[in-house]
Amino acid sequence: MVSRRDFLKITGGGFILSAAALGGFIGTRTPYKALSPWLNAGQYEDLRLKALSYAILSPNPHNRQPWEIELIGENKIKIYRNKEKNLPETDPFDRQLTIGMGCFIETLSISSKEFGLSSQVSYFPNGDNGPVAEVLFVKEPQDKDPLFNSILDRRSCKEPFSDQSLSDKQIKDLGSFGEVYYKEKDVEDLKRITWESWLVEYKTSRTLQESIDLMRFGKNEINQSPDGIDIGGAFLETLGLTGLINEHTMAEPGTMAYQTGIDMYDEMLNSTPNYILLRTNSNDRYNQIDVGRLWTRLNLKTTAMGLSIHPCSQALQEYPEMKDLYDNIHQSYASKGQTIQMLGRLGYGPSLPPSPRWSIEDKLRRA
Repeated sequence: MVSRRDFLKITGGGFILSAAALGGFIGTRTPYKALSPWLNAGQYEDLRLKALSYAILSPNPHNRQPWEIELIGENKIKIYRNKEKNLPETDPFDRQLTIGMGCFIETLSISSKEFGLSSQVSYFPNGDNGPVAEVLFVKEPQDKDPLFNSILDRRSCKEPFSDQSLSDKQIKDLGSFGEVYYKEKDVEDLKRITWESWLVEYKTSRTLQESIDLMRFGKNEINQSPDGIDIGGAFLETLGLTGLINEHTMAEPGTMAYQTGIDMYDEMLNSTPNYILLRTNSNDRYNQIDVGRLWTRLNLKTTAMGLSIHPCSQALQEYPEMKDLYDNIHQSYASKGQTIQMLGRLGYGPSLPPSPRWSIEDKLRRA
């Protein structure tokens, strides 16, 4: 076991940050293959693929990218959710994954308009066990959606925000998407809820292990499996080479890797000036899809406004260990019968690189 003092000593002055020892390693750790979908968006002749190449960049839980596409004829597609991408521990009822499918559908709708297509979407055309949606494309003049221009810049910012709060105008503009919380009492309460709920997920071994199982360590793993949680970059890869950070040390309380996870999220979650909540009056699959569509528009709108957003919805997860916090946030921030579907941090965060993605070719169902 490596102590915190040993870890800091190493990272502060010796092997880990020594360019001479690492040679050309530091400059070669970008997973270009996994990031290529962001560069290749729009590089298709088939207008459906053109639009789909932007849709695959949508936000989604744990970056699972559960969508699969079947091309039908020349003007139709079916969209499926790959159930092998399920998150049974943290999302036992597939609510969050369904929201992610709504994110995909909305980005597809926005990008379709950019290329002169209307997208006529039918949800669950064969019931709950078939495709999530069937989309008929019609080529006709379209009013372009200005949010398209933010797709390639959109991020979920999992970093500390500055202490700058939103302006009154920004709060008003974002109020059409959900309820923005900016008063000190509410902000401090939501900080507590997000922090305590994250700790529940982190300190519950099976929910933590679900995340660890989805971690991709280093350039090679990220390129090979560009979904899940990417643990990359020269610094983190170097820690991996020393054995300080890997799937075992991250799961073991008392290790430096385990404690660093806590420290990072403590700083991040407690550096939040504003929050936004999205609620529905019922909680069926149609509501969940629609919330995903709304969340995508919110994420793109904040991008266009120069703001950062980060979904931190652990308190909304429906497994037994989270029940007290789930009940707490609903009693405090929802009316009777409502479901809080999304909770996000809002503020000013740093610029970030895009997250890894499977290509559109990897997501096509073959006959």
